[in-house]
Amino acid sequence: MTRALFAPALAGAAATCSGIGLARFAYVPLFPAMVAAGWVDGAGAGLLGAINLTGYLIGVLGAPGVGRRLGIPRALDAGMALAVLAALCCAWQGGLAWLGLWRAVAGVAGGTLMGLAGPSVQAVVPPQRRGVAGGVVLLGVGTGITLGALMVPALVGHSVNAAWLGLAGVTAALWAAARRFWPAPPPLPKPQAAGEVPSAWKLVIAYGVSGAGLVPPMVYLADLAARGHGLGVQAGGLMWVVFGVGAVSGSLAGGALADRIGGRRALPMTLAVQVAALGTALLPGVAWLVVSGLLSGIAAVSVTAVTLAAARERAGPLAGRIWVRTTAAFAVAQAVTGFAMAALFGVTGESHAAIFGLGLALSVVSFGVGVADRG
Repeated sequence: MTRALFAPALAGAAATCSGIGLARFAYVPLFPAMVAAGWVDGAGAGLLGAINLTGYLIGVLGAPGVGRRLGIPRALDAGMALAVLAALCCAWQGGLAWLGLWRAVAGVAGGTLMGLAGPSVQAVVPPQRRGVAGGVVLLGVGTGITLGALMVPALVGHSVNAAWLGLAGVTAALWAAARRFWPAPPPLPKPQAAGEVPSAWKLVIAYGVSGAGLVPPMVYLADLAARGHGLGVQAGGLMWVVFGVGAVSGSLAGGALADRIGGRRALPMTLAVQVAALGTALLPGVAWLVVSGLLSGIAAVSVTAVTLAAARERAGPLAGRIWVRTTAAFAVAQAVTGFAMAALFGVTGESHAAIFGLGLALSVVSFGVGVADRG
């Protein structure tokens, strides 16, 4: 890998590690810990996850405008600053409304960083290496998930506050290390006329419904291990490590597969993995739970990697427009599904089977649309 590819791709990975791996997904092992510490109940913790998904939608939709106004490097700085601030503020037990506000801010940070990092890195690397570069950027997600899964169980042994402060410190360190290597592509063009950018509606729907199907593992997986299987908070953290290992491998495999056979052809393969992940979560026994965690991590990031590649195949230099559409669809679907599942979790007496069963049904629908879009 040349420096022209290596430096901006790793900087992009630091952005996704912070905004998605830590600011968003480190909450998953914190979920049962916050319930156990009395900060929130199970339904409230699920609601905080849904609020974060709403903030992510806001960040994704606003990212292109922020990038045009500030330039990509400053926009990425702004996203990282919000991620640090949100983690610091969540270290105070200010009640559900206070935590909800700052989980929303963390979502805005994650959406901004996710919306800008991948397309910006792809815009400054050689065309033949864009799939690999996208995989490296998304490697940050898996790395952040794994890092959070290792940090949170260790820090919550001291206090929930310590876990949030630790996440803020690591995010600040990543920001300091990455900011001088931010990708600096030409200024983003103004929005194009609708007819100039391919609609790619099947890709948008497949990725959006995939996001809805991924809400259960992305929010409830650690709680499924900790409380659903009665294994405890530490085991919940370890299950999130398994998810992170899957995410790391999925990011690299997804990018390489997209380079080899194309993003549109690769998408149904990654969606099939997602269906298997949600299905095995419903099977009894810890062994199937581990398989589900691993497959969920692989699917969550590889689906994103191949969708990013498919957007580039569809629209070339205007891929960022399709990427915004797909990412917005993903965020809308996750936000709506997140609130629906939080309500379902409450009315079913905190039934994990109901949550993961709905996720499986949505994943099957996404797979069907992905198959229809192979072209």
